Amino acid sequence: MGNLPRVDPKDALERPPPNDDDQALVAAETLAHWLDDRFLDPLLGLFLPGVGDLLGSALGLYPILLAWQRRAPKALIARMLLNLAADAAGGSIPILGDIWDFVFKAHARNLALLRSRSAGRAFRGHWSDNLVVAFAIVVLLAAFALPVLVAVALWHLVGQALGR
Repeated sequence: MGNLPRVDPKDALERPPPNDDDQALVAAETLAHWLDDRFLDPLLGLFLPGVGDLLGSALGLYPILLAWQRRAPKALIARMLLNLAADAAGGSIPILGDIWDFVFKAHARNLALLRSRSAGRAFRGHWSDNLVVAFAIVVLLAAFALPVLVAVALWHLVGQALGR
């Protein structure tokens, strides 16, 4: 995956809006703006521990699906999956994870990657990209499971504290 350019998440939301004809990209930008710049992602995790993190990460699948539909290189999709996995895993840690969500803006990063693909920048694929994508999917699934496990653990702790 070394052939992908470094992407600054700030670039994703500071550029002028794309052509309004690309409604899917406009929707992805709006979603990234609300999740990262309006802090919906960390707030969901703070007020709905575990479940909110999973919801924020599930919403983050939209730009990845767009990249897949647009036949983006597998390395780009893998990078997007790993960004989302880092967001889900980091965000699932109570309190510290909410701080992580304020700092690590996975949705803006993925938007920047999607924009780079939409702008027609060339990416070269490699035979090992399939392995990277498979690894990224496994990591993402594990990261999605982590908030659920945290929510279940918190539920049991609350139940024990209430004497049930």
